[in-house]
Amino acid sequence: HPSVNMISILSLPLPELCKKLQDGSLPPDHVFYAYVGKALQIATETNCITEYLQESETQLRKVKLTGKLGLLYGVPVSIKDSINCQGHDSTLGFIKNLNKPAAEDSVVVQVLRRQGAIPFVKTNVPQSLISYDCKNLIFGQTFNPLLYTRSPGGSSGGEGALIGGGGSILGFGTDVGGSLRFPAAFCGICALKPTGNRLSKKGIISGVLGQKAVVAAVGPMAKDVDSLALCMRALLCEDMFNLDSTVPPLPFNEEVFSSTQPLRIGYYETDFFTMPSPAMRRAVRETKQLLEDAGHTLVPFELTNVDYVIFNFCVRGIFADGGASFLKTFKGELEKSSMGLFLWLAKSPHWLKTLLSWIAKPFVPRFSHIIRSMRANTVDEVWSLHHEIEEFCHQFTAQWKKLNLDVMLCPMLGPALGIGYPGKLSVAVSYTMLYNALDFPAGVVPVTMVTDEDEEELKSYKGYFQDWWDRTLAKVSGARFPRAVSCVALPWQEELCLRFMKEVETL
Repeated sequence: HPSVNMISILSLPLPELCKKLQDGSLPPDHVFYAYVGKALQIATETNCITEYLQESETQLRKVKLTGKLGLLYGVPVSIKDSINCQGHDSTLGFIKNLNKPAAEDSVVVQVLRRQGAIPFVKTNVPQSLISYDCKNLIFGQTFNPLLYTRSPGGSSGGEGALIGGGGSILGFGTDVGGSLRFPAAFCGICALKPTGNRLSKKGIISGVLGQKAVVAAVGPMAKDVDSLALCMRALLCEDMFNLDSTVPPLPFNEEVFSSTQPLRIGYYETDFFTMPSPAMRRAVRETKQLLEDAGHTLVPFELTNVDYVIFNFCVRGIFADGGASFLKTFKGELEKSSMGLFLWLAKSPHWLKTLLSWIAKPFVPRFSHIIRSMRANTVDEVWSLHHEIEEFCHQFTAQWKKLNLDVMLCPMLGPALGIGYPGKLSVAVSYTMLYNALDFPAGVVPVTMVTDEDEEELKSYKGYFQDWWDRTLAKVSGARFPRAVSCVALPWQEELCLRFMKEVETL
């Protein structure tokens, strides 16, 4: 398309692009081909795309004929591999899932189409999704668009790389332990993990089917917060509530999102489990200061027992069957994933896990706890686990209400780890996974860059346990790499979470 001014189209933020598409000043095919061209370039550089959705061209023609319907009229969107698109594979990075096209679109994709959006590519994931790197034997390794020796994060890593590189303006991923938030933080973009059931998960394949202890969610990723809000506005509509009756019919609350009332914001700098790097701490401190200067009230929040949550709720919750379901998904696959340790533990008999846990306890207590958490549970043990998680959630909310908080400001892991490092740092999911166990909405906003001073300070990083995980984290440097913070709200308060994210982004 020689007449298309790619640069001006690609530089438009989503709300502005939508306005131009709606008022006819930009033809949808110009926008479509501008993004297809850019996506192709980013895919060549980062290996983030698994499939081009050929039917997007047919849909483009339809969209032009039917006229300007829907909030996302003419917007090209990218979709994570594990979200079903009719006629395409959802592989999860497993060879056995090749050539098994989905019979129909997931509800999210159906609603996007009805809102005029054009899903045009599917993006890469790590094998099994239970990882925050982005590599599998089918499509290979995806690289960070900011620096190719770094991981883009995962499991929505292809999305992070494509949007971070500018090849997509709006994308969709899933999150069971940080899978939307890691790629956003690593690639310098924004993401929102809603409450587990705010958006429909019908037609979305999860890494461990049927587990209910740690709540998964589907959510949007984009360059800025207004784009995420526009996307939620478009998705939370009658179509979504009719196509999936289990989703509560809560339309987007405009009043909450656009309010300018000062907020009461809780904050903490550490979870006392994964020691934050100097850049992580500084990101929270500087954001806190700016929020206070803008007239908001900031209240310290004391986090306790995060280690218990990680071992007993998250690891034990996901592997409550001793890892049997997880192992089953790898059956017949070539096991070259970063999940080697978990696979090996899942295969080990109960007596060996007990013995190893006991031997490891004095030397590497965290490893000992992980081994212990990977045992098979009886049904009554699973029920009492679910009950315990409910109780924890009530206690956490009570502490929140006692301080009369609106939202919470939290650290976010980063900067982007080197390729292969996420597999060596499984415990560092503590900052994100806490909010899957609680099922609170959580978003990520980039706020600063890693400085040379941060790098200098990192040299004295010790960690809380001085185990191999802490020693590995001490090597995670990244001068002039983006650093993000996490913004959290209570369940079903996505609009308030976005409003807070917008505040942070503006400041």
